[in-house]
Amino acid sequence: MSSEAILKKLREAVLNYDPDAAAAAAKEVIEKKEDPLEAIEKALIPAIKEVGDKFERMEVFLLELMLAADAMRSSMALLLPLIPKDSKGTKSNIVIGTVQGDVHEIGKNVVANMLMADGFNVTDLGVDVKTSLFMAEAKKSDTYIIGASSLMSSTMASQKDLLDFITASGERKRFKVMIGGGITSREWAEEIGADGYGGDALEAIKLANSFVKSG
Repeated sequence: MSSEAILKKLREAVLNYDPDAAAAAAKEVIEKKEDPLEAIEKALIPAIKEVGDKFERMEVFLLELMLAADAMRSSMALLLPLIPKDSKGTKSNIVIGTVQGDVHEIGKNVVANMLMADGFNVTDLGVDVKTSLFMAEAKKSDTYIIGASSLMSSTMASQKDLLDFITASGERKRFKVMIGGGITSREWAEEIGADGYGGDALEAIKLANSFVKSG
């Protein structure tokens, strides 16, 4: 099978929301000794962006976006470890998680997966993440972008706690903090001193890219 055919299978697996097919195509990339970075840049990124554009135009629903992200994640899990950390395909490191007290992960997972597809090296801390762990992990991975999600009104305060914690440490200027989650808003981000608000996965990606461009 030619390189073009393998990349086509990888791309179509994401467009068809098929994680098993995506993983199988990624294995073919590896078995045929194709360039994993090229597979991501020429197949996965265009596919997930196509689904994202359709979502933005309201041609597909959130469920389809999530399924496409799952398909992409299944292949990225196989391909990313094969790419050197100093690869030109890596824009920046980013730490992301759902704040302490909140166990919702669907929205956070979509954002994390789409950030990976867009070339970011993502450390996903999971859910119910302690405030101090965000900064500790960011320091460990030499990260300056932190993403904190909250889906419950009772845990929004944990986003503020994160900003307060970073400020109290004296290292606020070192980090760019973006927040998101269905219960949050741009006004809330401004109130707690966050650097930005991602209302959905596409906004979060645009925001992260703006941080990279601004240095």
